[in-house]
Amino acid sequence: METETTASFPKKLQGIFQPYRYKVAYGGRGSGKSWAFARALLIQAAQSPLRVLCAREVQKSIKQSVHTLLVDQIQALNLGQFYNVTETQISGINGSTFSFAGLANHTVESIKSFEGCDRCWIEEAQTVSKKSWDILIPTIRAPNSEIWVSLNPDLDTDETYQRFVLNTPPDSLIVKINYADNPWFPDVLEKERQHCLNVDIKGYSNIWEGVPKTVVDGAIFAEEFQAMIDDHRITHVKHDPFLKAHAIFDLGWNDAMTIIVAQRSGSECRIIHYIEESFQTLDWYSAELKKLPFNWGKIWLPHDGVTKDYKTGKSAAEIMTAQGWDVEIIPVGDVEHGIKLSRMLLPHVWMDQNTTKRLQECLKRYRRSINSTTNQPGGPLHDEYSHGADAFRYLSTCIDMLKNDNIKRRKDRDTGVAGSWMN
Repeated sequence: METETTASFPKKLQGIFQPYRYKVAYGGRGSGKSWAFARALLIQAAQSPLRVLCAREVQKSIKQSVHTLLVDQIQALNLGQFYNVTETQISGINGSTFSFAGLANHTVESIKSFEGCDRCWIEEAQTVSKKSWDILIPTIRAPNSEIWVSLNPDLDTDETYQRFVLNTPPDSLIVKINYADNPWFPDVLEKERQHCLNVDIKGYSNIWEGVPKTVVDGAIFAEEFQAMIDDHRITHVKHDPFLKAHAIFDLGWNDAMTIIVAQRSGSECRIIHYIEESFQTLDWYSAELKKLPFNWGKIWLPHDGVTKDYKTGKSAAEIMTAQGWDVEIIPVGDVEHGIKLSRMLLPHVWMDQNTTKRLQECLKRYRRSINSTTNQPGGPLHDEYSHGADAFRYLSTCIDMLKNDNIKRRKDRDTGVAGSWMN
């Protein structure tokens, strides 16, 4: 059965039919990148049998997938007689198939069923985690297989933006495409764009021009963290051997264990290292800290650091003391008071740009929960980013107690000026 169809594409995506391992289209709303990807994949799958996986980070139902978008494009391309559409799959009479999956639900083992895919399209890829990419990419390995990526950038530190836009892999087609590049940009969206330009000038460049943000919308420390960026206080911060390095813990097991290593010099707080892991023992964290060539001060544990574990009969404080650490317990404080103290501390913080990347993400994304009934903000949201932010709250609570006892500051022999701690 032969079916003829004609299709138009934005000029910027004319290379979409050329062979590349990675095809990435990123930009703002209304660019036409999603329907162009859907249209191109349907045409390719009609020309020869292809196994196409349509994925996103989270897909709780088929309604959250690109299934509807593909069905609409099947009709627009006059391919209704070629493709058979069911609620969960789309198949062509030549054997082509389109399947749909959420990446976050898969492991290295469970994703093996996708090994034979010829095309993998990741929609809303700005939300895809490093873990998902690390599992997916080696799985899509059929001869001449391609990975198609469409995204509206969110943060400049998001894994997908970093992986493909800022650190482009070989054999890639990377296209930035916005509403102005879409000849079919509809009037209804033009009205929305103009309204956004008038009422949300800060969000406009991200929403409509695809410029990534530096801090997530609604972040608790948005203004303070942006000030750190503007003041270039996220930079290369060297360990100063003439200052004590203190390790501040947020305890966890199933949840992440987070550790901030900080030094204090006068009113300045220098965060020189950060550790975040799950399912590791305190002995393991102790060993990791001891690998660092720092002039150690104290270990600071939250109030539950004195609670005895029912399995070992020992508290975190007892275990770390037995490992040779000088342990202190951070005074119990209210969460909101800790947030207030954090806001007061952040203008005095310098943070190493390389060893604290995960902590930076946590502070950028630390948000409040929203009541689904009243739509009002509540306490901080407990998610994967809250553990690092909790450790920072603990640092803010004990910052005045971080001492440099028995340390004599080295003076430059010629000038008498304290040695530099930054490059």
